[in-house]
Amino acid sequence: MPGQGRGASLRKRVTAVDEAIIRVHRAEWARVVAALARRFGDLDLAEEMTAEAFAVAVERWRADGVPPNPGAWITTTANRRAIDLLRRESCRDDKQRQALMLYDDPSAQPHGVIDDDRLRLIFTCCHPALAMESRIALTLRMVGGLTVAEIACAFLAKETAVGQRITRAKSKIKAAGIPYRVPAAEDLPARVGGVLAVLFLIFNEGYLSSDPAQEAVRGDLTGEAIRLTRLVHALLPADGEVAGLLALMLLTEARRTARVSASGELVTLGEQDRGAWDAALIAEGHALVRARIAAVAAGQGRPGRYQLLAAINAVHTSARDVRDTDWSQVVALYDQLAALDPSPIVALNRAVALAELDGPEVALALVDRLDLAGYHAYHATRADLLRRLGRSVQARTAYDRAIELAGNTAEVAYLTRRRDQLTPM
Repeated sequence: MPGQGRGASLRKRVTAVDEAIIRVHRAEWARVVAALARRFGDLDLAEEMTAEAFAVAVERWRADGVPPNPGAWITTTANRRAIDLLRRESCRDDKQRQALMLYDDPSAQPHGVIDDDRLRLIFTCCHPALAMESRIALTLRMVGGLTVAEIACAFLAKETAVGQRITRAKSKIKAAGIPYRVPAAEDLPARVGGVLAVLFLIFNEGYLSSDPAQEAVRGDLTGEAIRLTRLVHALLPADGEVAGLLALMLLTEARRTARVSASGELVTLGEQDRGAWDAALIAEGHALVRARIAAVAAGQGRPGRYQLLAAINAVHTSARDVRDTDWSQVVALYDQLAALDPSPIVALNRAVALAELDGPEVALALVDRLDLAGYHAYHATRADLLRRLGRSVQARTAYDRAIELAGNTAEVAYLTRRRDQLTPM
């Protein structure tokens, strides 16, 4: 019937528009928020007007279609909404009045060492006046575009606590008049630790999304984290930890396309098609690791956390087959990492490597001492070790708990298959 045809066409159009909005949100959210934050000097205003612009897009684009340059459309709409709001208010601070005057003259905006709004926003959010956890949470929200729930998952914390942390951090930035700029060279060392922590968490959220509503692997987040880390590396080319984090990201990103099967299931490192890895990214990552090893050997500092993690990944990506992995070197690198960061998550990863050297029983004894009951990877590791020991009943219980805690759809699919392969009780 003609009416049915028109209805099907409308549903198809709405679906296409919704998909376009999702793509634009991923690509443009951080850029628009960062631009508004620099112009108006108000994080709340920047976030609210950007969100409002996307809400308007949902309505307008469904009626009129997606504009030729959707990112520019969102930016213009967000700016106009902000201008309208400020004009309606009776009180405006000097920064906001200046923003109104500069609205038609973008060339008058001051630029830093690197002309990138998102990098400036990261350094603003990572100001030393804020507690480290607040810096990380705020930047994940404002730059990474992560939801409070996703950030809470990254922190293994409650959503209410994370939300309050973000609100307090924004208020402190506004009250203290913290500038939106890349800091001067002498100020960079005090900021870079928080910046690297944020970039690593943004990358990790893309590498293994914690939101079941999102794709299992989010290339938009991993790609943006790498892009921003390259910019930080350009600012601080001699910083070993910056180089280490960039190398770690490149070596991890090189395996991204091999991490999820055609059926949407996670593919573990040992089962991945190594021929599908990105050889260029691996070569670049290895070159950075070798350069850092040479620098340390020449007495230029000691390897930090990111350098050690990059070195571990370099060992994994150097092996043509998982059976060729130098597990003794991996364990030795984890020993160094544990000396720097004696956290239970480092101990868990070390135990996984140790299982390949000394067997699952030795590794399980170490894992069972860790206090990680709310962490899905802890239960997934226990399940695998118990499976290898033939303790199917206990393995099934551990798999059930891991599945319950895991938010990533590809990981849930993998864990479910492994559990269902256990010998029936």
